[in-house]
Amino acid sequence: MKTTQLPFIQKLAFVLVVLISLGYLAILGHSLLAPLLFSFLMALVLLPAANFLEHRLRLKRSMSTIICVVLMIIVVSGIMYFIGNQLSALWADWPLLEKQVALSIHNLQDWITTTFNVDSKKQLTYLNESAEKALSTSAVVVATTLATLSSTLLFLGFTLLFTFFLLNYRRILFTFLTSVFDEKHEAKVIDISFQIQYIIKKYISGLFIQMVIVTALFIIILSLLGVKYAVLLGVITGVFNVVPYLGIFTALLLSTLITFATAGLAKVVLVLIVYIAVHAVDGNIIMPLVVGSKVKINPLIAFLGIIIGEMLWGISGMFLCIPYLAILKIIFDRIEELKPWGRLMGEEETPSRKRRVYKITKNITLEEQE
Repeated sequence: MKTTQLPFIQKLAFVLVVLISLGYLAILGHSLLAPLLFSFLMALVLLPAANFLEHRLRLKRSMSTIICVVLMIIVVSGIMYFIGNQLSALWADWPLLEKQVALSIHNLQDWITTTFNVDSKKQLTYLNESAEKALSTSAVVVATTLATLSSTLLFLGFTLLFTFFLLNYRRILFTFLTSVFDEKHEAKVIDISFQIQYIIKKYISGLFIQMVIVTALFIIILSLLGVKYAVLLGVITGVFNVVPYLGIFTALLLSTLITFATAGLAKVVLVLIVYIAVHAVDGNIIMPLVVGSKVKINPLIAFLGIIIGEMLWGISGMFLCIPYLAILKIIFDRIEELKPWGRLMGEEETPSRKRRVYKITKNITLEEQE
């Protein structure tokens, strides 16, 4: 059978049409696709526990799946309850925060009056007009908050259901995946499937360990410095640190604002130093040790992925983009026609070096992951 080679312009047009169509479908299907993709990652993490319950304890697959999902519900509920308690404490101190902000604004007005000769009455008029505009849009803010809360509950409900179904019917899905391709590609499909399962499971578990370590470091250091809400700030930083680059800056902004409102400018400088120091330790020691470098996405592609994920699905897109970029790279690296894209997504190859080993105690050592 004779095949025709399409011109480059036509192939480029087809690729652009497919990308635009996929992006449009992703936006339309956000309520369904986002929890489904997140559930797939959770299913990979819970898969070892489900296999253990099924094969070692001889439980039925449905029962082992239910136990795993219930454990996930307990963990998520515990985290939400903990964060809720911390936020309620912050809300109880809200009058103190308002007083501190008002004092800061008054000092800023005096500085502007002295430096730029702008009358304080004009500044007050401008602030009152801004406040009226903000109050006029308060109904919109309340409606947006309620919509966000309802969409979050819907997201969690769909995630639990999808996780259960993916775990319970994993063999059917795997059989479909291997049978949908030609027999000559079966070995490659199985290899890609197992590589995705192994690497993503290791990647997510490593990120969770990293999150716990970073959270503990910030809670301990901020508590020693006497920063109020050190636990809340540590948890926020640990969770947001999962998102590369943008996450740590967002957490830093929130932490500096809360610290400035509760403790003043001197503590803000200390918090800034702590964030820079812990972030350096995280990037150079914690991340290589617990996450490793099995699949490395170069910073340019990771940053573009985060931006595109935020544009498509908001915060959930930012959290999901890195694991699925890693999945795409695994697929690209194992398909001959797509290997150039895999190289584009990865980092520049460097000569192999000896892995670093850190001796904690006489019997405990940490070795850098491959």
